[in-house]
Amino acid sequence: MTSFTVDLTGKNALVTGAGADVGRAIALSLAQAGAAVVVNDINPDRAERVASEILAAGGKASPWQADVSNRFQVGSLIEAARDTYGKIDLLINAAGVYKVGPMPKVDEWDWRRMLEVNVNGAFFMSQLAGRVMADEGGGVIVNLASTAGHPSPLAEGVAYVTSKSALIGMTKQCAREFAPLGIRVNAVCPGNLPPDDLASAPAQPANAQGRYGTVEDVAGVVLFLCSDAARFITGQAINVDGGESMV
Repeated sequence: MTSFTVDLTGKNALVTGAGADVGRAIALSLAQAGAAVVVNDINPDRAERVASEILAAGGKASPWQADVSNRFQVGSLIEAARDTYGKIDLLINAAGVYKVGPMPKVDEWDWRRMLEVNVNGAFFMSQLAGRVMADEGGGVIVNLASTAGHPSPLAEGVAYVTSKSALIGMTKQCAREFAPLGIRVNAVCPGNLPPDDLASAPAQPANAQGRYGTVEDVAGVVLFLCSDAARFITGQAINVDGGESMV
């Protein structure tokens, strides 16, 4: 959990892709700040595990399995959140698929799956949850994008980069259309997080700070955007990359 905390007591959050990695860190941080959290993941065991972590720490959480690329499952997820907590104040679209490879060899299934989860999933969640938030007086949506979509494409990974670039564009358009409804929409763009195979990675990544980031670094920015301290911020794509974009 991040050491940066705000008071989100009385707020209800829905975090997709919350079963591991950045999504898990965000769910734990929101709960630590006082929010009740619906923990979504496509893997029910992971959703149960993170919800149990929150409950063991004295927080409020409910697990829910759903594939966000399926509009019908998204509808059920949002209805479950409303049935459990009564309203949705915060939506974090952290569910994502990542796979890289040279463009000439990209498999069509991988291409479609990354767009379906990374873009369609965030759209379905934002559209349906946005309707609920509008009826309830407003809310906050944060999309997990990537510096790969803004502003540093990868050496390989056309499907992933395309999906994250599209997500940033969608974030800005949603922010513009949702603003009159009292809903703020921003994107957080992580970069320079440690790779799975850290042993083969450079000791110092190519960023101004010369270190790898942590999932808590990302969660702290999300927490800020969910707070009233960010009430005048919308339509932004914020890099969390140790200054990679300056190098």
